[in-house]
Amino acid sequence: LLSSRAVEPQSEGQCAPVDSLWRRYSEFELLRNYLSVTYPHIVVPPLPEKRADFVWHKLSADNMDPDFVERRRIGLENFLLRVASHPVLCQDKIFYSFLTQEGGWKEMVNETGFQIKADSRLKALNATFRVKNPDKRFTELKHYSDELQSVISHLLRVRARVADRLYGVYKVHGNYGRVFSEWSAIEKEMGDGLQSAGHHMDVYAASIDDILEEEEHYADQLKEYLFYAEALRAVCRKHELMQYDLEMAAQDLTSKKQQCEELATGTVRTFSLKGMTSKLFGQETPEQREAKVKVLEEQIQEGEEQLKSKNLEGRDFVKSAWADIERFKEQKNHDLKEALISYAVMQISMCKKGIQVWTNAKECFSKM
Repeated sequence: LLSSRAVEPQSEGQCAPVDSLWRRYSEFELLRNYLSVTYPHIVVPPLPEKRADFVWHKLSADNMDPDFVERRRIGLENFLLRVASHPVLCQDKIFYSFLTQEGGWKEMVNETGFQIKADSRLKALNATFRVKNPDKRFTELKHYSDELQSVISHLLRVRARVADRLYGVYKVHGNYGRVFSEWSAIEKEMGDGLQSAGHHMDVYAASIDDILEEEEHYADQLKEYLFYAEALRAVCRKHELMQYDLEMAAQDLTSKKQQCEELATGTVRTFSLKGMTSKLFGQETPEQREAKVKVLEEQIQEGEEQLKSKNLEGRDFVKSAWADIERFKEQKNHDLKEALISYAVMQISMCKKGIQVWTNAKECFSKM
């Protein structure tokens, strides 16, 4: 259920937007795909995972588990807040309709024709291997995003292993509780102290489920940047595609200029099937050559205009993309710093709780 409210009063005669409406996860995916295609220079915020990964094995990985569904709801809310706080994305009409329009939203998105603009995976792969002059900054950014994803993936795997061991340590304290309780039943003078110590151990053992569930929220903050790494690579791929299109346009223009020069001078610089055909079956008439030269000159003029346009488009893309990447880096540094500090504070709190349990047990033993 998506709830929203207007921050500014509605003008007279204007219908108030819907306060709440239902959205499926697939609709969030459609919105993000639309934003990624429409704003290729922007590091579009990622969606939370559809199914749980990097979880300690005692925690359910079922995507219908209530705790996981709640964390995913928080993640989807965070996605909307990220988009709403972005200086460009927040102004998008489709995003506004996603928040306010109950019916017909999917049709509105599809009418934008954004799917046609989406580049194929094959073309993107081709561009990656065939770009002759890649931008060093984007190449380094792609390597950085790969390394960031690798580091966070490893960190999440380590965290899951630590959480699993921690779960075991806490649950073993439940065995202490059971043994102390059983022991207290056969002791008269020591019974109360043993029973109290056992109670502290039981409470400590039972607290681990809530603690590790809370810890999953910190893991989700790291996972967001695990998925942000792919969003960074997407911007790099789009730049590669633009660079590839630019180089292909330049190559095509050079080829046409060479053809035009060969027709005008009557000399052939490079081997071609067309040149062999002319030698075998006779040269073209001056009128035919003149007509072809005229067509080529028109194509050359059109090609130069396209090349100029692509160069301008490329410069604008780099300028806009790099500004957004700098904004993203500042956001990332702040968020990850806060998440890691919060995680450390939680670990310290857990250790203090363990010390307090054994301090209480010591007092219980002292009173026996």
